[in-house]
Amino acid sequence: MYQTAYLIVALSIGLVLGLVLTLISWTNLRNKKVAIEKEKAKVIEEMNRDVERIKKEALIESKDLVYQAKTEADKELRERRSELNHLDKRLRQKEETIEKKFEQIEKREQELNKREKDYLFKERNIQEKETNYSNLIKNQTQLLEKISGLGSEDAKKELFKKIEEESRFEAAKLAKRIEDEVRENAEKKAKEIIGFSIQRYSSDYVADATVTAVNLPNDEMKGRIIGREGRNIRALEAATGVDLIVDDTPEIVTLSAFDPVRREIARLSLERLITDGRIHPTRIEEIVEKVKKEVESHIREEGEKAVFDFGLSGIHPELVKLIGRLKYRSSYGQNVLQHSREVAYLSGMMAGELKVDIKLSKRAGILHDIGKAADHEIEGTHQEIGANIAKKYGENQKVINAILVHHGEGDPTTVEAALVAAADALSAARPGVRRESIENYLKRLEKLEQLALSYKGVDKCYAIQAGREIRIIVKPDDVSDDMSAVISRDLAKKIESDMTYPGQIKVTVIRESRYVEYAK
Repeated sequence: MYQTAYLIVALSIGLVLGLVLTLISWTNLRNKKVAIEKEKAKVIEEMNRDVERIKKEALIESKDLVYQAKTEADKELRERRSELNHLDKRLRQKEETIEKKFEQIEKREQELNKREKDYLFKERNIQEKETNYSNLIKNQTQLLEKISGLGSEDAKKELFKKIEEESRFEAAKLAKRIEDEVRENAEKKAKEIIGFSIQRYSSDYVADATVTAVNLPNDEMKGRIIGREGRNIRALEAATGVDLIVDDTPEIVTLSAFDPVRREIARLSLERLITDGRIHPTRIEEIVEKVKKEVESHIREEGEKAVFDFGLSGIHPELVKLIGRLKYRSSYGQNVLQHSREVAYLSGMMAGELKVDIKLSKRAGILHDIGKAADHEIEGTHQEIGANIAKKYGENQKVINAILVHHGEGDPTTVEAALVAAADALSAARPGVRRESIENYLKRLEKLEQLALSYKGVDKCYAIQAGREIRIIVKPDDVSDDMSAVISRDLAKKIESDMTYPGQIKVTVIRESRYVEYAK
């Protein structure tokens, strides 16, 4: 019973607590709802205030924009009005100018009409005078024809013939005088330039013969060079590509080869083998390879030195190498590299005197004989070979032309090419520059004159300028001018095919008729 009472009391208390809690929750919810409503009203009020503020700002901004647009429109309107006023002013000025010009044109037209009337009047007078003059001339001509017995056409022909003869004579005298003056001045100037260039340049030496013989300490060394059953000499010839000639000449071994570089390698190798004393095939191959590298390096250094000395640039490395190879090439005892340097110096000096391209002259001068570095490997003249090599390695066309015509086998296209040809002749023709025996020299002159005398109609011939020119005097009754040209061309070709000579030979054929009378 007590338990039931406790249970009822507990339930009552729980129910009361539940109602109290429910009431408290409902009160809180109502308070929250009221707070939310207040917050909502506050937010709405702030939004309304913002909207009003934005409206006011937008209204103010729109008013500013309208005012600014109006201001700009007024400004543009004022500018347009000013421009229109300016244009209107210019139009009025142009109208005034046009009116003035129109008035001037009217005045000019009136003057021209007046002049035209005067001109027509004068023209009628002139025509009347011309008619009178024509009649007078006709009457005078008829009278002159009657007196002289010649027609007007015949008289004209006689007069024109006389005038033509006199004009030709005077023109010939004037041309001859001008030609003589030009030739005299040109020859004088050329001599001055060449003399000045030669005076400024002086070579350290004029000739350098390539050594083709190796001196031995004793004749026993020949046996060591030949070796057992000739194995040493065969090994040396195979390694260098040079023929070794071991003959009865005491203490000398001769080297024979077309390639001057190979011959130099063989000479240096043989000298080192002799100095070393160890001569056998293995040692020969080692020495030859070492000397080859040294010679190649020396060739490159010589080429670079020559290019550097003349201040040249842009020359292909292969051309530089070929320039260095010229050190081991000689022509009639003259070292070709030294000759090329002389030509470059002389042509550069003459170019400076003539105010033409000095660099181009030096470049063409140092390269003019480049074909001689490869003429033992390629067929053709050294001029053609050199021109092809220069073209292959991208040289200037002016340089190629100078290389091609430096012996006179064509026409130079530039002044520099002519200077290189002149410098080449100077360098090769200086006294003592080329070593040639007097016997060979005289034989060459004698053969040159014999070839000239072999042609029919040749009266006399003279080899002059140390064999660089042959002058032929033909009989005028037996040889015509056309035949003279044929003789000079055929003799030049015959000299090229039958003779060996340095440089070039000029062939001059002279045909002259002389008539002599004496007044007693």
